[in-house]
Amino acid sequence: MKKIFLLLLALFISTISFAQETTLLHCGKLIDTENGTVLTERTITVQGNKIIAIDKGYTQPKKNQAVVDLTSKTVMPGLIDMHVHIEGETSPKRYIEPFTKNEADVAYTAGEIAKRTLMAGFTTVRDLGGSGVNVSLRNAINKGTVDGPRIFTAEKAIGTTGGHADPTNGYKKELMGDPGPAEGVINSPADARKAVRQRYKNGADVIKITATGGVLSVSKNGVNPQFTQEEINEIVKTAKEYGMSVAAHAHGIEGMQRAIKGGVTTIEHGSLMDKETAMLMKQYGTYLVPTLSAGRYVRQQADIPGYYPDIIIPKIMKVDAGIRQTMKMVADEGVNIAFGTDAGVFPHGENAKEFIYMVETGWSEMFSIQSATITNAKVLDMQGQLGELKEGYLADIIAVDGNPTKDISTMTSVSFVMKNGVIYKK
Repeated sequence: MKKIFLLLLALFISTISFAQETTLLHCGKLIDTENGTVLTERTITVQGNKIIAIDKGYTQPKKNQAVVDLTSKTVMPGLIDMHVHIEGETSPKRYIEPFTKNEADVAYTAGEIAKRTLMAGFTTVRDLGGSGVNVSLRNAINKGTVDGPRIFTAEKAIGTTGGHADPTNGYKKELMGDPGPAEGVINSPADARKAVRQRYKNGADVIKITATGGVLSVSKNGVNPQFTQEEINEIVKTAKEYGMSVAAHAHGIEGMQRAIKGGVTTIEHGSLMDKETAMLMKQYGTYLVPTLSAGRYVRQQADIPGYYPDIIIPKIMKVDAGIRQTMKMVADEGVNIAFGTDAGVFPHGENAKEFIYMVETGWSEMFSIQSATITNAKVLDMQGQLGELKEGYLADIIAVDGNPTKDISTMTSVSFVMKNGVIYKK
């Protein structure tokens, strides 16, 4: 009995010792996202999944302390993408995949995408609509079964009959049926309440609605409003009761304004916004997620015959004609901006190109980095845990080659990734 006790005690002490092992990151440059400055020669001390200290200079390691040399890099918090679709990605076959892919096929694809996203430096993402596999993927990542970013998922998006998130658009009549709240399709405030509750039951973290038509859905109109004001009000009210925020896909003005007045947290895309709507966003404190990468990529692919169904091409052209002017106006007016890309509409892993497009639009290099870190942490209600490199914060840390505050393109060359204190790329 005594031997067993001593063995157990030794195992316990060994476990405690392992838990207290620390890693020192020697950082040549460190981006202070709170103050918008670049610090030099700092040491970040990581223990478990937390940052426990940040010191000037390069701290010399003690016994059992590992050192990671990032002295030639610029170090910053792990990046947060507020708009991805992690279950799949763009392809000319995308519109037939619902008929050819099983749930397991989607899951295997999503697992590979998740790892690719993490390796690109995005340690947290907000997944805005899929089949429901996204919930299982989130859970698998949280358990450590799959490598990937921390996921906040909307499960399935909520739309209206024939609207952008109606999963049966373009189907023949025998397959079309009449999807309802369980499938994410509503036609009344009562339906809206049921759909939100269903998303909660299915494991969603956030709610996604399609407040206007969409560009890539198989339907004619990409900008028309698709919910009544009462329906949006009920969605937001119910979501808040269940501890969830609401993201609203929107391209057209009327749909955007209804969503803003209804109290959504973010407007996704905002492609054809006018100044009145921009002022309304500022009044309500609503954030815009520009998804510039999606617009650029879709316009390029539209020139490839057969890549998209014919019904989609005029919508692409209409949005492309106005989006650059819209975004320059938004930047000039100082609308709240949350970084998001719509990855999946373009290949996952290329999310960091959004930084380049933001700077081209008129936002500064530091602003774009802050939008993907401290700002997005606030929008996710994760301030105090993510978005900054500070004592007590989760150890989500990345490094890039060069200085992105001087050359934003260096954001596409992530050379070090740590999430929750675990190194995934070195």
